[in-house]
Amino acid sequence: MLKPDRIPQIFLVAVFSLGCALAGVSQTPLRIAAAADLEPVLPPILRQFEQATGIHSDATFQASAALTMQIQNGAPFDLFLSADLGYPQRLIAAGLADRAPGADSSAPIVYARGTLVLWTRKDSGLRPSLDLLGSPSLKRLAIANPERAPYGRAAVAALTSLHLYEALKPRLVTAENISQTAQFVDSGNADAGLISLTSALTPRLLLSGNYFVIPPNLYPPIEQGTVVISKTAQSRQAHQLVDYLLSAPIQAELAKAGLTPVR
Repeated sequence: MLKPDRIPQIFLVAVFSLGCALAGVSQTPLRIAAAADLEPVLPPILRQFEQATGIHSDATFQASAALTMQIQNGAPFDLFLSADLGYPQRLIAAGLADRAPGADSSAPIVYARGTLVLWTRKDSGLRPSLDLLGSPSLKRLAIANPERAPYGRAAVAALTSLHLYEALKPRLVTAENISQTAQFVDSGNADAGLISLTSALTPRLLLSGNYFVIPPNLYPPIEQGTVVISKTAQSRQAHQLVDYLLSAPIQAELAKAGLTPVR
């Protein structure tokens, strides 16, 4: 028979053990497949989310097409944050993702809208503008791969609207994703780049270059959508993060980082 003075000690040990067990469960990271334009934006938001909820998240940043293919091939992601609606829509159609728990919806959740800009280095002597795109002084223009990156498709659409695509086609330097596009022009491998505003607003590019916002009527809206992967064991946590992204304070942070809020 237990002595009365031993009961509190045993109770504390049991509570401690249960806490450790629960901590072990909560340490399973939420695995996020994130579009490359979110690389400058998402990490601090995920840190805030962890502080608020205790849920740790690991993000993989790549072109939306590459992430879609990985999910189709069984990559163990819990949440997909795409730079467009088309790729998450494919996953919904294939039964690999859901808009909401138990929902039979054909539309991803729009969490932000992207903006395309023309960026040049300050030391290049080139000022970003629509006139620059038609200038012979522009020898190499970096864009993201239009077959894999939504911002690449937007770049091609804008050049086509300006009737410049065919003339510029031989001078295009194609990157795998929008993050690599920014690296190409920042490193001097291109004279200018059609990149995301999220990239242009990073401290490095703000310091070393200038940007011009491409008029939004020149390309289709870059609506960025998210879906929860059907096979996830962390559906609740994934939807919790989606709700967090759609909250007013985080939408305001997205706006400061170069994304147009949806709420």
